Amino acid sequence: MELKQSKTALVTGGNRGIGFAIARGLMQKGYEVIITSRSLDKAKEAAEKLQEFGKVIPIELDVTDDDSIEQALNTLNQNHKIPRLDVLINNAGIYPDEGVNILTISRDLLDLTLNANTFGPVQMVQVFLPLLEKSEDARIINVSSGYGEINGLSADVPSYCLSKLALNGATIMLAQSLRSKGIVVNAMCPGWVKTDMGGESAPRSPEQGADTAIWLATEAPRNETGKFWRDRQVISY
Repeated sequence: MELKQSKTALVTGGNRGIGFAIARGLMQKGYEVIITSRSLDKAKEAAEKLQEFGKVIPIELDVTDDDSIEQALNTLNQNHKIPRLDVLINNAGIYPDEGVNILTISRDLLDLTLNANTFGPVQMVQVFLPLLEKSEDARIINVSSGYGEINGLSADVPSYCLSKLALNGATIMLAQSLRSKGIVVNAMCPGWVKTDMGGESAPRSPEQGADTAIWLATEAPRNETGKFWRDRQVISY
């Protein structure tokens, strides 16, 4: 009898916070998980903590660097012989808006944040599409934010809000483009989570923040695509 091969998921920024919680949750459901970090050492440290839950592969990847994304794909193909990718979770992101607002922020800071939070996920989909196309149940989840909702925009969080608003737009376009290939694409808001980004006063745990992403990756109906979710419910863009 042929053994059924476990599904494979890639989580960017999977070495800490919500990304780490997503990786652990997927592994607990039997997924083989690739976690990425800009630092290979940090990815390896996180992988050691996750080993008890199953197979985990640490990879160095900077979503702002096209060469780094291509190199990560090459490493997976050559060193790990990944046959396909079933889940891509674009979680890596930055929140650099302290002390600026929409009237004072520089173009350089806007470029920095959009490059990481919006253009990075788009490039990840483009580069890893050949592996996603080999899956019979490919799903892409973009970790967005309530700050990316039209009614959630804040002039005091300018680059982060604009980057997540644009990520939501990219989610809609990616879903349109990939529907014919049977690849599901959704965005989700984890809520205000107690992480390095969210701070200590946040009311939610990383596990609570990760829940909807894990559900979208594993159980959500495949006819739900191009939508924005919070707590497993569709919310408005």
